[in-house]
Amino acid sequence: MSETKTTAPDLADMQHWTWVLGRAQQMMLEAGVEMTKAAPAMPGMFDAAPLLQAQADFWGDTMKLWQRFLDPAHAEPFHETPEQARDKRFKAPEWREQPVFDFIRQSYLTIADHLLKGVDAVEGLDAKQKDQLKFATRGFVDAMSPTNFAATNPQVLNRIVETKGESLLKGLENMLADIQRGQLTHTDTNAFEVGRNIATTPGKVVHRTRLYELIQYTPTTEMVLATPLVIFPPWINRFYILDLTAEKSFIAWAVAQGLSVFVVSWKSADASLADVMWDDYVAAQIDAVDTIRDLLDVPAVHAIGYCVAGTTLAATLAVLTARGEAAKVASATFFTAQVDFADAGELLHFVDDDQLAMIRQVSTDGYLDGRYMAATFNLLRGRDLIWNYVSNNYLMGQDYVPFDLLHWNGDVTNLPSAWHQSYLTDLYRDNRLAQPGSLSVLGVPLDLTTVRTPSYVQAGREDHIAPADSVWKITDHFAGPLRFVLAGSGHIAGVVNPPAAQKYQYWTNDAPAATLEDFVAGATETKGSWWPDWIGWLRDFGATDVPATGARVPGEGKLAAIADAPGEYVRTR
Repeated sequence: MSETKTTAPDLADMQHWTWVLGRAQQMMLEAGVEMTKAAPAMPGMFDAAPLLQAQADFWGDTMKLWQRFLDPAHAEPFHETPEQARDKRFKAPEWREQPVFDFIRQSYLTIADHLLKGVDAVEGLDAKQKDQLKFATRGFVDAMSPTNFAATNPQVLNRIVETKGESLLKGLENMLADIQRGQLTHTDTNAFEVGRNIATTPGKVVHRTRLYELIQYTPTTEMVLATPLVIFPPWINRFYILDLTAEKSFIAWAVAQGLSVFVVSWKSADASLADVMWDDYVAAQIDAVDTIRDLLDVPAVHAIGYCVAGTTLAATLAVLTARGEAAKVASATFFTAQVDFADAGELLHFVDDDQLAMIRQVSTDGYLDGRYMAATFNLLRGRDLIWNYVSNNYLMGQDYVPFDLLHWNGDVTNLPSAWHQSYLTDLYRDNRLAQPGSLSVLGVPLDLTTVRTPSYVQAGREDHIAPADSVWKITDHFAGPLRFVLAGSGHIAGVVNPPAAQKYQYWTNDAPAATLEDFVAGATETKGSWWPDWIGWLRDFGATDVPATGARVPGEGKLAAIADAPGEYVRTR
């Protein structure tokens, strides 16, 4: 920004700012020392040396920091880690070209690094406590970034000068609007509309219950696979993550591959669904399977379960197996779904007794407001999904960029509170689904080891919601033939990756593997989308095609069309 003069904080401000984070580091180390002193005297179990060394390292690096600022010609240069060098928060040239802001950047990165190292230096914590402390410390570190404060962000200061202060008014307008709606905005709220430019794949609602709508999509090929496909999306989100813009739509792509596609659209919970429990979602999946089988007069369906709906699909398969009805599902596909929650990642930080009690308090009229869950998921990636928007849209007053995926992310759904509590307690906290017979659904004790349905399991290498290691554990429980695929990217982009985009990659390994590490070690990498691999796998279970006529066309079978896709429930708040 050539001619703009950035108003930098003075030395006193810099010293105070550095002292704040430095004092936080010192407080953490001092707390660790006191914890060690109060611990039982067990030789070798508690050691203050790591804390003292961490303290010495911190103050040593702080002295180097000030020497670089006051006497750069004779100071040791600042060595960035690869992660620090890639940090998008400090990509503006002012962070390196202007000495004051370069000092602030180095100061923050140095202190943040030591804060996180200080967690490792604290003795006397079990693994879970240490993980929780690391998570909280990362949150604190991200919140204290100088990019989040106008006085220490050169881009914000430049913007104020350039706009003669109007950026402050626009940022205030953005912030007040978010306060009013009770939710952080990530994208232009007027850019997308369900049924207009997202969720536009043609089809009809052909079945409706109090819990879900069943959408049947209009075929685009003359012949379709005899065995239809039903997709169960997570009820935590709207189903159209799989039907965004036409270029990204998995549903439209599956229809174009010659599949008869059905999708369940869950109703956002209100007081009328206060009594809904897990049994109801399993029963709904079975009802959808039976409805499709009856409509098309077929013995079985292919089924997909995404995230928590995949967890439920696993329970559904166990119920059908126990009833002698496993043949109703010809194959099951799991998108980033977990059945064993022993290593379920950072979401485990939200299932202790205090967190569960808070969820009960914020639940009213028998349901949990979806904005709570949205905030929880934002916290898992606070730097990207919270502070990035605080900086850009509040401090700098920038307009929101249209982005269909972020529009979907903000289109929250409410959850039946009793079932949500049970889900967090029974599955995440107590991991009961992984214990044969520990849970019962519809009067049937669940035992995943009895499931022999052929399964395709997809995991995301960078998934922070359902970590790949956790998704892998499904291979330890199911007894049938199974294909595991590790996709590049995370929980959403790893799934929603159309072949035409030519993005990311996936890994396969046909050799037996006891662990995910073994799988990766012998895996073959393929560039691009894993969708073609999946459709090839699916057709191996029967490639018979039938004409796309009669009941294969929505509304022309025994079930009349109730509404056009994407239906009414997807619009229910």
